[in-house]
Amino acid sequence: MKTKILLHIVSLLFLTASCTKQDNNTLTIATAANMQFAIQEIITSFTQKTGIPCDVVITSSGKLTAQIQEGAPYDIFISADMKYPETLHKNGFTAKSPEIYAYGKLVLWSISDEIQPSIESLTDKQIKHIAMANPKTAPYGEAAIAVLKHAGIYDLVTDKLVYGESISQTNQFIISGAAQVGFTAKSVVLSTQMEGKGQWIVIDKNLYTPIAQGAVIIKKDSISEATLKFYKFLFSAKSKEILENFGYLAFIK
Repeated sequence: MKTKILLHIVSLLFLTASCTKQDNNTLTIATAANMQFAIQEIITSFTQKTGIPCDVVITSSGKLTAQIQEGAPYDIFISADMKYPETLHKNGFTAKSPEIYAYGKLVLWSISDEIQPSIESLTDKQIKHIAMANPKTAPYGEAAIAVLKHAGIYDLVTDKLVYGESISQTNQFIISGAAQVGFTAKSVVLSTQMEGKGQWIVIDKNLYTPIAQGAVIIKKDSISEATLKFYKFLFSAKSKEILENFGYLAFIK
């Protein structure tokens, strides 16, 4: 009887150790909101190949940066620009300097069948609200402001602008009709979830600074092999294929 109890205890300890090991093996990927759909496909492909599970935290690049500086336990930061990863690197929060994994593209999108999106139409009276991500924390919002200023209409539409804390919230404003039109990432309108909804146009890339998107490994006492594998996979041919299906210009290392 004592032998059976002892074996049972040993079995429980083994299971607990196994679960702990698996939990410790789970990566946490901090991801900019414009990548919310593409990253899911990348993670799925990575996990199928390696067996390594991943959790993802999605919000604006600025908020993720602040969280990392406050000690958030992220393994990798996938940003919507290079500014935030470079800031983290400069301040000693990264294992090495960030690298560009893709260039993003800005679009103007409307769910309304009555609106054909165009920069010129933004001054029309029928458009009451124009959604964009907060330019203070989201690079796609910063790019949208640049477009309006380049077109010479920023002052004419300032009162119409509504800001989402990230591209995700901006999309909600557009989809719900709270904003008749809005600026978002091309990757969003090409996603399975949004494909075929409303009308959109790609914004001329000469109207804003190219959105170079960077990734970086967060500094820890010990960088796991799983982290290194995911980072390498992000620059693989498979990830490039996924990213380009979402409208990005991607790179292979």
